[in-house]
Amino acid sequence: MERYQKQAIVRDLHKKMVLLAGPRQAGKTTLSKSIAREFKSFVYLSYDHAEDRAIILKEAWLPSVELIILDEIHKMRKWKNYLKGLYDTKLPHQKILVTGSARLEILNSEGDSLAGRYFLHRLMPLSPAECELVHVDYSLDRFLERGGFPEPFLAEDRIDADRWRLQYVDSLLRTDVLDFDNIQNLNAIRLVFELLRERVGSPVSYSSIAEDVGIAPNTVKKYIQILEALYIVFRVTPFSRNIARSLLKEPKIYFFDVGLVKGDAGAKFENFVAACLLKHVYAQVDYQAKNYELKYLHTKERQEVDFALVQDKTIEKMIEVKHANHSIESSLRYFHEKYQLPAVQVVKELKNERVDSGIEIVQGANFLKSLLL
Repeated sequence: MERYQKQAIVRDLHKKMVLLAGPRQAGKTTLSKSIAREFKSFVYLSYDHAEDRAIILKEAWLPSVELIILDEIHKMRKWKNYLKGLYDTKLPHQKILVTGSARLEILNSEGDSLAGRYFLHRLMPLSPAECELVHVDYSLDRFLERGGFPEPFLAEDRIDADRWRLQYVDSLLRTDVLDFDNIQNLNAIRLVFELLRERVGSPVSYSSIAEDVGIAPNTVKKYIQILEALYIVFRVTPFSRNIARSLLKEPKIYFFDVGLVKGDAGAKFENFVAACLLKHVYAQVDYQAKNYELKYLHTKERQEVDFALVQDKTIEKMIEVKHANHSIESSLRYFHEKYQLPAVQVVKELKNERVDSGIEIVQGANFLKSLLL
C-alpha cells in the first residue's frame, strides 16, 4: 500500500531537507524507498550498518545521486552539525531525506540548529482516516486487536501479528532504549513500561510508579521521557491557560501501538482514539502550520473530559470517549454548559447518532475516519 503522505514529502524535498520521524516499524523505510522511485537515482544509507556508516562519514556517494536517504543518523555524534554541513554544501540537484525512530525535532544534541533547513514529517501508524483515503479495508475491531502498525495490521494470520508484537517489544526495550541512553537498570525501565500498559487513560503519578518499582520519581520521569522520545508512548497533559501550572499536573500516557495496552475494551478504544487524535494534531502542525495541541480537561472537583483539541491555546472541541455508553457523560455536559465549548461524545458501539443539548453523540468509526491526516 502507498502511504497518504508520500506526495507531500516529495513536494517538500524540492524545497528543503525533510526529516521523517515516527515509531519503529511504522513504515518509514518502505515509504522512503517508495519516494526514492520518484527520482532518477538515490542512495539509501543506514547509520546502523558499518559499511553505510563509512560512506556517510566520507560523503562517498556519486555526485550524480539525486536523492540521499540517511536512516538513524541521529545516532551519530554531532549529527545536526553533520546535516547542516551536508545541506549547505550539497549539489543543487540533490535532495536529502533523513529518517529515524526517535523524535528528531526534540533531541538535544550538540551542534548548530537546523532551523530553516528542513520540513518535519511524522509518520504514524495506520488509522481509519488513512485507510479510507488509500482504499485499505479495515474495521475498528481489527485496529483494536492488532494496532495500526502496517505489518501486524495487514497480516493474514492473527498469530503472525502476535508474534510481531513480541519481537517488537523486545527490540524496543533491549535495543532502542540502550542505544538511545546509558540505562543502568534495564529491568527498572521494563517495569515502568509494564505499569504504564496497565494505567492507560488515567493520570500517571511519577511518585506512585516510583514506589512500585523502587526507584526515584525523577528516574521514572526520565524513563518516560525516553519512551516518549522513541515514539513508544506519548503524553497528554491537562489544558491550562497558565502553562507553568499545567506542567505541574499529572499527564495521561498512551501508546502508539494500541496492541500494547493491558486493559478492558474501553481502555483500548480510548488509547486508539488518542493515537488517531495525535495523528490529526501532527497533520495540522506539519502540513497546515497551525499551533495545535492535544490536551485533556481536569478540575480540582474531579470533573474530567478525555481529550480537547486546542488551537492557539483555545479549546476547539472537547471529546469524551466511551465504548458503549449512550448517555452523555456528566463531566462533558458540565464543561459544555459552563463554558459553551463544542463537545462530542465518541462511542464505539452506537446504533443511532444524535445531538443532545448541543452535544454530538457519534459512532467511533464515523468520527475517526473524518479526522485530518
